[in-house]
Amino acid sequence: MVCTGVSVFEPTGQSMVDWGANATVATLNGQWWRLISNCFIHFGIIHLLMNMYALFFVGLLLEPFLGKAKFITAYLLTGIIASLTSLWWHDNTVSAGASGAIFGLYGVFLALLSTNHIERSMRNGLLANIGVFVIYNLVYGSFKGGIDNAAHLGGLLSGILIGYALMPSLQKPDSIKIKRLTLISIPVIAIIFSVITYNVLSKSDRLIYQKRIVEFYDMENTALSALKDSDNKSEQVLRSGLKKGIDYWKRSINLITELDHLTLSEKLHKRNKKLIHYCQLRLQSYQLIDQHNHTDIPQIQQINEKIKSTIEELSSQ
Repeated sequence: MVCTGVSVFEPTGQSMVDWGANATVATLNGQWWRLISNCFIHFGIIHLLMNMYALFFVGLLLEPFLGKAKFITAYLLTGIIASLTSLWWHDNTVSAGASGAIFGLYGVFLALLSTNHIERSMRNGLLANIGVFVIYNLVYGSFKGGIDNAAHLGGLLSGILIGYALMPSLQKPDSIKIKRLTLISIPVIAIIFSVITYNVLSKSDRLIYQKRIVEFYDMENTALSALKDSDNKSEQVLRSGLKKGIDYWKRSINLITELDHLTLSEKLHKRNKKLIHYCQLRLQSYQLIDQHNHTDIPQIQQINEKIKSTIEELSSQ
């Protein structure tokens, strides 16, 4: 990634999407492979090193109990389910990193520690250490922006379930039949669940919304270009641009009003109302400029202040 120009410390969202991050529209639009590819790329080297430290710690303790095949199977399956959980929870996301799968391994370990499979003398200390790690990271993630706690929880819970499902083969390690049945049945069930969940999400109104909201941003950019370098434009060109801009703001209001009838989260419905208000302010501004032929009047300045405030509110959401 670095050799192609991706930043070592702070990769852009677009560069991460280009390399396989879990992105709502791309993933649910047929690029299902992002559910697993995102588990192997990171938002910079610090993110990578922190996750590798956590993976090394849990791997050092857990892999001897599971063996390589079960360890890798648990990692991959919980990673996929963590990615799906992120898509289900967030209205729109670009996420990447091994942490969902790593939380899955911690979930497997917690399941084992809740049984008698591990000696009591070892259980208490391990349970305390792992419990502190899990709780600390979930609490930290809930307060710090940019951390995908949905993926963490999805990985953790799926890991606990997989951990319990692995118990029969761990309790009877000499049974080839149980070992094979476990290594076949757990992935099959997890993949069937993942396929069903993916299909449900790919047909959701949320995906329709995220696809069509791109139309709004295109219309916004076109409308805003009408006033770009207005001092250097002739009156005829400026008025023609204003007329087009007014039309685009009206169409934008109609588009957002239409999209707001979809089944969306409360957060998106609130955002839609702000977007409509923003478009109405822009529309008023353009109409006043068209009427007075200049921007330097008190009414337009007041509207511009409201526009600025609305943009700040939208940016903070």
